[in-house]
Amino acid sequence: MLALATIGFAVNFWAWALLSPLGPMFQDALGLSAFEQALLVAVPVVVGSVGRIPVGALTDRFGGRIMFPLISVITIAPVLFIGLIGHSSLAALLIGGFFLGLGGTTFAIGVPFVNAWFPPQRRGLAIGIFGAGMGGTAISALTTVRLVDWGTTATPFLVTAAVLAIYALAAGLWLRDAPGRSVPTQSLGRRLAGTARLTLTWQASALYAVAFGGYVAFSVYLPTYLKAVYGLTQADAANRMAGFVLLAVVMRPVGGWLSDHAGPVRVLAVGLAVVTAAAAVQAFSPALMPVATIAFLTMAAALGAGSGAVFALVALLAPADKVGSVTGVVGAAGGLGGFVPPLIMGALYGALGSYALGLAALAAVAAATLVFTVTSVRRSVRARRTA
Repeated sequence: MLALATIGFAVNFWAWALLSPLGPMFQDALGLSAFEQALLVAVPVVVGSVGRIPVGALTDRFGGRIMFPLISVITIAPVLFIGLIGHSSLAALLIGGFFLGLGGTTFAIGVPFVNAWFPPQRRGLAIGIFGAGMGGTAISALTTVRLVDWGTTATPFLVTAAVLAIYALAAGLWLRDAPGRSVPTQSLGRRLAGTARLTLTWQASALYAVAFGGYVAFSVYLPTYLKAVYGLTQADAANRMAGFVLLAVVMRPVGGWLSDHAGPVRVLAVGLAVVTAAAAVQAFSPALMPVATIAFLTMAAALGAGSGAVFALVALLAPADKVGSVTGVVGAAGGLGGFVPPLIMGALYGALGSYALGLAALAAVAAATLVFTVTSVRRSVRARRTA
């Protein structure tokens, strides 16, 4: 069940990230400004993020067995729209990207699904392994540009649609919810209101907005950044972005495993300290080799481990019948955390011709979140353990 959920997450994230590697190509072909290109790659992110709130709550009610194949089938439509007719104008791409965002909601399906299959002392690692499905963005980074070069603009979209259809069929046949999973009896509105009253919801949301939001921001905007600052080709920039994504993906289950043994607060504190230092260094635009490469790879490792630690925290503190609802809100915060930075970076580069201020802001936000983690979040964990 963990393997099926992880594959489903990866496949849907692959679809969710299709526009990012093609951002520079669409910019050149359609004459987009830096802000318009940033908006293009950010729209699926924000829709996939906000959509996690209702999808997480629906998963609490109906289970992953229904929700995984359902969302996979629905995501096929925007993938085919963009690939076949929607890539000739910015308006069509934005419309297609809006509905493509549905693929990003599967995170809120998988966390409660996996959480119900494992005992508390193993949930950090299990959810971390599931979270490695965010490597679907690496699949997109590694294959999308190549498939366009080998075929046409439609080729990567047709391939992804076929994979989504195969997964939806497999999930419909073999996916099963955990026996005895907690099913809420309250209405959707009451459950969401109860979720909003939990301190954990807002603490984890703030942490995930920085940890996963930082990962998403770089995964969608790094090719543009590398092309503008270091003059890399589109293919080279996409390959380097894939390396960033893969390292973050590998570190996510490591962060969950470390959280099971050392506690999520410690893992988050170390990760945020690393992000603060690396972002501060990169704000000075050092040479690509070796300083900038090291800075980005250390950020990738820290953001991946931190993302795993956040949901180890959710698994530790969330009530059993609200895991999906909490995951939906926290996942939305993480996605929105990834939506804002590309827009800011694009706007700053258009106005100043530099990304330094945006990276300095990332360092400041990571430092503030570090202080929040070792004070407020640590107190909440201690209170729960005492209780």
